[in-house]
Parts: sequence; C-alpha cells; structure tokens
Amino acid sequence: MIASLTGRLALKAPTHLVLDVQGVGYEVFIPLSSYYGLPNLSENTSLSVHTHVREDAIQLFGFLTSQEKEAFVLLTSVSGVGPKLALSVLSALPVSDLVSAIQSENVEKLTTVPGIGNKSASRLVLELKDKVGKLHPGLSPAHDSPGQGQDTTFDDALSALVNLGYRPQDAKDALKQVKKCNPEPIALKDMIRESLKELAKR
Repeated sequence: MIASLTGRLALKAPTHLVLDVQGVGYEVFIPLSSYYGLPNLSENTSLSVHTHVREDAIQLFGFLTSQEKEAFVLLTSVSGVGPKLALSVLSALPVSDLVSAIQSENVEKLTTVPGIGNKSASRLVLELKDKVGKLHPGLSPAHDSPGQGQDTTFDDALSALVNLGYRPQDAKDALKQVKKCNPEPIALKDMIRESLKELAKR
C-alpha cells in the first residue's frame, strides 16, 4: 500500500492532482482543504496517502496533513460513507469544524455537506463521537498564489462545486453572488469558500 508520496506537482485541480515521482505520474484525489495549500506547478510537495482498493480499480487519496488523512479514514469507516463523500465532507468542513460538529451533535451543520442527509449526519455522530477526539487540526493551508484571470477562476470554482455535488445552477447563482459582493478579483480558494457559505444558507 502507498502511504505517502513526494514528487513534482505536474497538475493540480480542485479535486485531484498528478504527482511526478521519478518519472511516474500518480493521479491523487484530494479535498479542497489540501488543494488550497498546494505549491505552484513544477514545485515539489509531499502528501499523506490513503490507498483505496476496489475490485475494478486502485485509487489514491492524498492529504497535506496527517490529520486530514486520519479524518478521511474515520469517515470512510462509517457505514454508507465512501471515499467520494468523505472528500466532500473534508472539502466543506475543516477538520476542526468537523470534530466540533460531531462532538456537539450538530446534525444541522453536517447536513450542509452535499450528500449528507439527516440519517447520514446522525450516523456520523453516533459512530464517530467517541473517536474524533484524537484528531488535532493542523496549520491552516497556505494561500494560493494569484495568477489566473477572474473568468478562469469562476469556471474552476464552478467545476469544483459541481464535483462536490451541488447542482450547476445553484453553484452558478452562489458564485455570481460572491462576485457581486467582491467586484475585485479574488483567489480561487476564497471564491470557493465564500460560495460554500452562500450555498449553506439555502
């Protein structure tokens, strides 16, 4: 099993990246929280990796902190929570917020995650309340470097939100509201974060 990878960042997107390790490109799926902290393309980075083996595929899930990886493993231990849904949870909620929501039995906060309904949220609380205490959130991810234009940022943010499970029209409406409130160009990570806040209000 692959537990960690260190290499050159060959491609990065809000949902996945490709890490070049001595000439071999590894596709790794990531949460938004890890995406925010990635370096620029062609720079080296290290990931904690969880290898998910299925009958028809082997998938790699990567995280910038061991806390995120531990949270991912805990989430996927819950009945009905697969890797994709676990990534959605970590993309929508920082580990600290996830721990707080589970320990305080805040089902309403958990249901703001696409794909998590009342039953799933209650199951997370029931099965993880006594386990999440060992998670200690790491440092906040580094800021993205500004670079791409606002239109490209809008498209990338829309793609990320749709991949998280939001309907395209809902995602567009939230992004337009964020742009309306922020006439000056903002970083992709900030646009996604503010859009998630808008979507949580609905």
